[in-house]
Amino acid sequence: MAEEKKAAPQKVAVKKTTEKLKWTQRVKKWFRDMKSELKKVVWPTPKQTAKNTGVALVVIVVCAIVLWGFDQVAQQTVRALIDIFA
Repeated sequence: MAEEKKAAPQKVAVKKTTEKLKWTQRVKKWFRDMKSELKKVVWPTPKQTAKNTGVALVVIVVCAIVLWGFDQVAQQTVRALIDIFA
């Protein structure tokens, strides 16, 4: 039985340019790359956006209420300590 040897995959070298592009060419390349990346984005539907906004607003309100509560407790504690030691 003959065993077949698999050839190792050859690595293809990517040639990097050592020359620096002009600033205008770099800006153009940046915008081209940005446009290319934005085409890959999966944008949410208006319904998803509204739902996510609602969830964020509810979380913000709940956090604000909790922080207000802690602030009130801390304020009362400090006032009580001042009354005791003053």
